[in-house]
Amino acid sequence: MTTFRAAAVQMRSGVEPARNIEAMEQLVDEAASRGATYVQTPEMTGMLCRDPALFRAHLRSAEEDPVVAAARALARRHAITLHLGSTAIAANGGMAANRAFLFGPDGEEIATYDKIHMFDVDLDNGESWRESATYQPGTRSGLADVALGDGSARFGLAVCYDMRFPELFRAQALAGAEVLTAPAAFTRQTGEAHWHVLLRARAIENNAFMVAAAQGGRHEDGRETYGHSIIVDPWGRVLAEVKGDEPGMAIAEIDTELVATVRAKIPNLRNRRPFEAPEIRPAA
Repeated sequence: MTTFRAAAVQMRSGVEPARNIEAMEQLVDEAASRGATYVQTPEMTGMLCRDPALFRAHLRSAEEDPVVAAARALARRHAITLHLGSTAIAANGGMAANRAFLFGPDGEEIATYDKIHMFDVDLDNGESWRESATYQPGTRSGLADVALGDGSARFGLAVCYDMRFPELFRAQALAGAEVLTAPAAFTRQTGEAHWHVLLRARAIENNAFMVAAAQGGRHEDGRETYGHSIIVDPWGRVLAEVKGDEPGMAIAEIDTELVATVRAKIPNLRNRRPFEAPEIRPAA
């Protein structure tokens, strides 16, 4: 059991990584000054860019990526756990990985996670997205034990569209995750409809905290994201939220003892039972 202050940082990343690094540094500096010892940034902190040529021109390996280096340095500077929600990293065959990084207070890497579920959709407002054309999907869930406050907490790692696949978070909870995460760049249309209900549902059904830092507003490449970075407790209560799409942060105290309390009160993880799918008979 442990207690710590968490911050979900909301950004409006553009097409130039250098400017996004500056914005990340300012917001993380502020979060640390306000006592946060775990700070999460959004999906695609380093760059949101729909121009394929410009996007690929900025792709680097994890060892050479300036956003990763800046996040590592920030963690060390403030002696905090910094969760780089994700950034684009060069992968095999000219593809990219949508990769999250977790850095400890010494700047050392604790864990990474590559987004598994690709946002390949056609929305009814004319938006069309094909992440699978650019990103190589991950194949492994993310789970990490993190020293925080007077103890440690087990974190489950996910990114954005992953939140629509509850089996990922259930597997993490069954593996002991107390804090679930879903840094995101949710579209405005889907965010207005589903952001709060999905994140609260993932917290409630797994009796776990949920921390989701978001992109917000109209970006340089023309897309619009929903914002509303949020922290939810295991009972589904919203502890902190950025009320809108402007850059900022949601900050809340997290006490993982509440996870144990809620799991004892509503022991749905323990009460799970196996079942068989029914046989479907063709209609006469």
